[in-house]
Amino acid sequence: MPLCVGHEVIGKAVKVGDKVTTVKVGDRVGVGAQIWACLECKPCKMDNENYCPHKIDTYGAPYPEDMGGVVAQGGYASHIRAHEYFTFKIPDSIPSVDAAPMMCAGLTVYSPLYRAGTGPGKKVAIVGVGGLGHFAVMFAAAMGAEVYVLSHSPDKKDDAMKLGAKEFISTQDKDWDKPWAFTFDFMLNTADATHKFDLAAYLGTLNINGEMHHVGLPDAALPEIKAQMFAPNGCKMGGSHIGNRPEMFQMLKLVEEKQLKPIIMPIDISEAGCQKAVISVSENKVRYRHTLVGFDKVFKR
Repeated sequence: MPLCVGHEVIGKAVKVGDKVTTVKVGDRVGVGAQIWACLECKPCKMDNENYCPHKIDTYGAPYPEDMGGVVAQGGYASHIRAHEYFTFKIPDSIPSVDAAPMMCAGLTVYSPLYRAGTGPGKKVAIVGVGGLGHFAVMFAAAMGAEVYVLSHSPDKKDDAMKLGAKEFISTQDKDWDKPWAFTFDFMLNTADATHKFDLAAYLGTLNINGEMHHVGLPDAALPEIKAQMFAPNGCKMGGSHIGNRPEMFQMLKLVEEKQLKPIIMPIDISEAGCQKAVISVSENKVRYRHTLVGFDKVFKR
């Protein structure tokens, strides 16, 4: 089985340091995929701590030697230690089972949508309806954009429409892209099969100077790209890494105000439950995130 990293963590603060000001004991808080940054470099000073060259991921990343040199172990545990800047108070109205996947998957799609100016008057395409994509559809619609879903799985159409999509476009269809030339201002690719894409077809659906932005990160390389592919509409491609602290709180505020509800399949914490979750993910049976629940049963004191 693949390694599972605990980087979408919800719990209660049981102890805080003397200099902590943003969290108090008893607060229900979350931790995402990043647990530390220097907060002194140029990216950090520009609210881009998610691009800090010294950043520490929540799982498998070493702390500097002057901080003990230990390796971050993630959140699959009874307790986790985190820097307050990467610890986020969860609004009372958002259940923990929903908030957990927002800590990474949610922020990963919210940040590029926000930075692209998603809102009324914008046509946004979301590629893929999965753990990332279903959040992206829900957020983009809640932000006021016209949302179009591009997917090779027609059986996900109903879910996409319920999440707020205006149109569902099946990329299995021959020449699916032709009717949508010069349409989308922004395209967020959440799929993990980009290496199989006809990129020219996707890029051709972008409006003038539109962007195809990647947050799905497959292991395989992208298909061959020629500079000429960007010329017909002046489009571009980019990518991003999670998001920053202000964007996390903006996302949680949006969820709270719009009463957004992701599609979650909870599983009890146990050896059998974890095995079930991993197999379900590998067999593409998840709709659309698993959240491990029942912490108090397993770790009660």
